[in-house]
Amino acid sequence: MDVREQIERFPRTPGVYLMKEAGGRIVYVGKAKNLRTRVRQYYSQTGDPRYHIRLGLPSVVDIDFLATDTEKDALILENTLIKKHKPRFNINLRDDKTHVHLRLDPREAYPRLTIVRRPGKDNALYFGPYASSQAVRETLRLLYRAFPLRSCTDAVFHSRTRPCLYHEIGQCTAPCVPGYITPDGYAALVRQVVLHLQGRSDELVKTLKAEIATASDALQFEEAGRLYKRLQALQETMGKQHMTSMKQRDEDIFGYHRVGDTVQIQTLNVRNGQLVGGRSYTFPRQLAPEPEVLSSFLNQYYADNPYIPREVLLPCTLEDAEALAELLTEKKGRQVAVLVPQKGDKHHLVQMAMKNAALSYQKEQDTEEQQQRAMEELQHKLHLRTPPQRIECFDISNISGMLAVGSMVCFQAGQPDTQRYRRYRIQTLDGPNDYGMMLEVLRRRYRRALAEDDLPDLLMVDGGKGQLSMALRVLDELGITELEVVGIAKSRLHVDQETGARRYSDEKLYRPQRKNAVLFPVNSPALFLLQRVRDEAHRFAVTYHKTLRQRQQLHSALEDVPGVGVQRKTQLLTHFGSLRQVRAASYEALSAAPGISPAVARAVYDALHPPADDGDAAHPVPATGQSRV
Repeated sequence: MDVREQIERFPRTPGVYLMKEAGGRIVYVGKAKNLRTRVRQYYSQTGDPRYHIRLGLPSVVDIDFLATDTEKDALILENTLIKKHKPRFNINLRDDKTHVHLRLDPREAYPRLTIVRRPGKDNALYFGPYASSQAVRETLRLLYRAFPLRSCTDAVFHSRTRPCLYHEIGQCTAPCVPGYITPDGYAALVRQVVLHLQGRSDELVKTLKAEIATASDALQFEEAGRLYKRLQALQETMGKQHMTSMKQRDEDIFGYHRVGDTVQIQTLNVRNGQLVGGRSYTFPRQLAPEPEVLSSFLNQYYADNPYIPREVLLPCTLEDAEALAELLTEKKGRQVAVLVPQKGDKHHLVQMAMKNAALSYQKEQDTEEQQQRAMEELQHKLHLRTPPQRIECFDISNISGMLAVGSMVCFQAGQPDTQRYRRYRIQTLDGPNDYGMMLEVLRRRYRRALAEDDLPDLLMVDGGKGQLSMALRVLDELGITELEVVGIAKSRLHVDQETGARRYSDEKLYRPQRKNAVLFPVNSPALFLLQRVRDEAHRFAVTYHKTLRQRQQLHSALEDVPGVGVQRKTQLLTHFGSLRQVRAASYEALSAAPGISPAVARAVYDALHPPADDGDAAHPVPATGQSRV
């Protein structure tokens, strides 16, 4: 049946339509209040004026539909189908884990602020979202200056016997040690933090000023000075916030910018009247008009984002705005408004989002052009056959051969391609041998790459001529002749013995069959790119090595006890605070720990208190399980 004949059989009800190409692959999923009317627009007699739709429609050979009872149901179904089929002409907004929140649980005896990716349903207080972890860590740094809450983990908190360094610099009240702050005093501090994070800083400033005056009248000048320092830090924190309105409101503002078939969408997040951040998203190959693209984006954005504001401000009217508002209201549990402001400060915020979308698009284009120039410079200076669109870089990390690991990072068009990152445990060498380790890693990587026909444009090794020779040896063994290779040697500090002057040597790049190193100008974009790739490979290798070393160092004696697995070990350490406290616990205390049976408690106690030797035979372990001193 012809596509146009199919459309005439569509119902005039809400639902979702699925455009398919030859072979049945779904290339676009859309929703509509009236299915027949919406899809007819794509195949009207005059033709759709949008060139990107005219170019995309010829590949569509079949259109299917799924009718729903309401527009809200169509929104939910569209999001589900996009997640499932990942059509190439749809926005596919992956689960966004960059938005972070601050969590505070007032039910704890001495609560602390922690960073979480996704709020849970645990009755704790959550503040945010923040656009990035860097933004939330900066917020925490300022908060600890104004409100010296504890920042240590529960295990460290329960094992402290004296105040830590943070107490000495005035960023912790040391609730871990009795006598420094009362529970009521700490609770008052927590209430002040909550007031500030809820946007009620003006109320908090008045409270602090009143407390300062009260302390001064009572001649408690040390207390007044401490409160005054807190007030100063609080005012500095408030000064770093960008106020958008005198009203304390929560809003998400959206703007877009379109060039051809690419749509750039910008979000701005206002919490309690303060602009706390935003982010831009780029979506190529978009066939639909801007309102339809924005509608699909919002549907997926709030499906993945647990926080929903009171107002959503948009630059254009959406056909399904009422259904979207109904869906958001249902998720939030209170009224949510979807607005298109025409004047006032809300309109100004939308225009700011539109401007930022255009600037973000231009910034991405400038970055792409700069990366292209850098790769062309690499081709010219290193005498490569083509610009290296895909670069793989290798590095080795170990301490005297112990826990040796290798890393491979991949950059595509000048940007990290983390899906291709790989890490390797060195298997054939025990002692320190960087050349041999590099040889092993390269063999393992390019045997597989050759079998899968997955070779990059440029292979880079972190090192000089020695590491380069290892790379050439591997490629010769495997019969790979077309792969370009380069070694990069770090700059080194040189100190003049007579004058004491200090200078760093240039970064040197070594190529096969070339005696002298290739040098780049210090401000070369190509050099910056190679340094970035090399530093990323080094970071990835060192991170993996540190992880293995921490696992080795944190190996607990509990792991060697029969019947104690990861879960019971975690329960014991969480309950007692540290392995030392577990060792000092009696058999009865171990038995009373959550999830620990008497048999397991006996096994743990016996493992941590081995039988005395002959010299201590007169002091056996008591049957009651009392620990020895």
